[in-house]
Order: sequence, then C-alpha cells, then structure tokens
Amino acid sequence: MIDKLTKLFQRILHFLQIGIWKVDTKQSGKPRAFIYTAIKSFILAYRNMDWSQMNTKAAALTYNTLLSIVPLLAVLFAIARGFGFQNIVQSELFGYFEGQREVLEKAMVFIDKSLEYAQSGIFLGIGLILLLYTVLNLIGGIESNFNAIWRIKNDRSYYRQFTDYTALILIAPVFLVCNGGLSILLNSSAETKLVGLVIGPFVELLPYLITILLFTFIYLYLPNTKVKFSSALFAGFIAGLAFQLFQQLYIGGQIWISKYNAIYGSFAALPLLLLWLQLSWLIVLIGVEISFGYQNVKKFSYEKDTKNISRRYKDFVILLIITLIVKRFEKGEKPYTASEISERFKIPTRVTSDSLYLLLELNIIRETPSDDNIVPAYIPALDINKISVAYLFNKIDTFGMEDFFNIDINGEFFEEWNVIQDIRRTLFEKEKDTLIKDL
Repeated sequence: MIDKLTKLFQRILHFLQIGIWKVDTKQSGKPRAFIYTAIKSFILAYRNMDWSQMNTKAAALTYNTLLSIVPLLAVLFAIARGFGFQNIVQSELFGYFEGQREVLEKAMVFIDKSLEYAQSGIFLGIGLILLLYTVLNLIGGIESNFNAIWRIKNDRSYYRQFTDYTALILIAPVFLVCNGGLSILLNSSAETKLVGLVIGPFVELLPYLITILLFTFIYLYLPNTKVKFSSALFAGFIAGLAFQLFQQLYIGGQIWISKYNAIYGSFAALPLLLLWLQLSWLIVLIGVEISFGYQNVKKFSYEKDTKNISRRYKDFVILLIITLIVKRFEKGEKPYTASEISERFKIPTRVTSDSLYLLLELNIIRETPSDDNIVPAYIPALDINKISVAYLFNKIDTFGMEDFFNIDINGEFFEEWNVIQDIRRTLFEKEKDTLIKDL
C-alpha cells in the first residue's frame, strides 16, 4: 500500500512538473482547458513567489496601513459627509470588518478629531492636503508592490497618481453606499417567505461576491500595466474567497483569544490588528502573483528559472531586443511593447523587463505611448545609423561607476587590467562598423 501511494504521488508530481505543460488545451473541452490553466497558474505563481520577500512586502504594507488608517478613514468620511452618507459608510465598515469592530470604534474618535483640526484655523486646507497626501502615499506603496510582482520597473507618473488615486478614493464611499443599499433591499425582500427562499442564499453569499468584485477591481486597476479582465477575475475570486474565509477564522479566533484579555487588557487589540493586517496583505499579494501567473501561463515553456541565466545569454537577449526595436522602427511599423516582445519571440518576461530597463538607462531606447496608452512601447533614442554593435556593448561595459574601488590597476594589477582592455578593444574594433539595423 505504501509503495502504491508513493508511486501515485510520484506520478502526480511528475504530471504537475512536466506532463501538464505538454497537454494541448486546444484539443480539450472548455471546462477541462480552464482546469488545466488554473492548475498551471497556481504552479507558476508558486514558482515565482519569493516567500521571504512576500512576507517583507506584507510587513511593510502593514506598517504603512497602520500609519495611514486614520487619515484614510478620515478622507473617506469627509467625502461621505459631503454627500450625507456617513452613517451608511460607517455601518458598512463595521459590518464588513466585523472582526475589527473594537479598533474601528477607537479610530472613529481619532477621525473626528482629525477632521476637526483639519477644518479649523490655520490648518484649514493644509490639514486636508496632509490627510490626502498620506492616503495617496499608501496607495502608491501598494502600486509599487504590485508593479514589482508584474515586473514593471516604473510606477505611474505623479500626475497619474494624483488623478487615478483621487478617483479611487472618491469611488470608495459610493461603492459602500451602493453595497449598503443592495443589502437593505435584499434583506427586506427576503422577509417575504416566497421571495426569501430565492434571495435568502444570495444574501448569505453577498459578502463573498462583493469581496471578489473588490479584489478583481484592485488587481485590474492598480498595476501600471494592462491586466486582462479574466486574469484579474480569476485572482480576485481566489483571493476574495480566501480573505472571507480568513475573516471567519479570525473572528472565531478572537472569541477563543478573548479569555486572555484579562492579561493584555485593551492592548490585546493591537497585536491582533497587526496579525490581521499582515495576513490580509499576504493574501492580497498572493492574489497578484496568481493574476500574473494566469495571464502569463501560455509563456511558461520559456518562463523557467531566469536567476541563473548566463552572461552570454543576457548579452544575446539585449542584442536581440534592440535589434527588434530598431528594425521595426526602420520599417516605420508600430513599435513593440514589452509584452509583445516577450510573447512573440518567447523571451522570459523578467529578462525582457530587465533588458528594456537597462537600454532605457543607457539612453539607447525611449518609451512612447502605445495604442492603449496604458503600457509603453519602445523606439530608438538616437539615429539608428549610429547604433552599432560596438557602440551598444561599449555603453553596457562602461555603465555604472568604476572609481570607488581601491584596486591598484596602475601598479600591482596593471597587466590584468590591460588584458580586459585588450579583449574589449578587439571586440569593438571588429564590430565598430556593424550596425544593429543590418544584423
């Protein structure tokens, strides 16, 4: 029996590592193809995860959230009060974050004081700006972590951060009000026996549905790249379901831990809040990895481990990418985006991103708006008749600083330094007239 179970486990493991990637989903039905794609997405997300960095990112977001929670809620309630919806927003927050009722009650006191100081005397205007800046800074930190998972080097511009994040903050109270109105409508309808049989189960599932839609919106909206709706929805479903289940476990755990309040007193709320924030952000970040894996699952055959890529292959990929960009520019065709380069020529996403970032730093290429105005496309930054192979690799070799080491290259290690120089000189002399566009 043990041998049979061992062999079965080995076959399953072999299938997940190798066999599943050879399955032609085009020949399978849609349900089976979706199951295969979902499994591949989980595997790809797991392989891409660096758990130490994931925990560090979650801890950083926990710290930022703890500092920003009062300003965030203050801005939220300031907007809600402007429309007269503050009571609905408050009841929705208490209902949605049932496990944090004690923390929210204490936060409400600070919120009232923050708004009072922000709207009085010399602090009028300045206080509101500081509150808004704190909130925007928190959302900017969330976007940076999302972009890192999506291999995006650049965040939104300051102008786009202000406009996009402000729109997000304005939408939040409206979302809570609509959610509250829908809950009231469904609950009132469920009081009728006949209608209640139909709507009753939906009322129970409403928090799950709202959470899934919220996570889907975040995964679709926050990364500074084009995220497919199917990828955001899949990740939103998994992360939203996990978050709601975690909420239930957390509430149950609080009841069990409540007997220790005699020891910790009111201080018990703080470590519980930190634990809740840390695990919540971990769920959110894992969802981002799943959305990235789902969208890039078709590229897995060339999305293998890129950490150990050789220097020769890195140089080859850089030369290949700049060649593709230059040749397309020479033909007057639409410039490539990073995703198009990676998908069409089967270059790993991480390697493509790193190569493009280096070429941007070297001022050999520059960004230009693409058709969707979301992700950038790339064009040469100078005359393509001046971009030779020797010019490219000379720029790469001399990029960075060389004057902070105390190695004696003019004395003790003079010959070693000259050998390196001769190798470079030989390469550049041989390829000085070979233009990228002629390869």
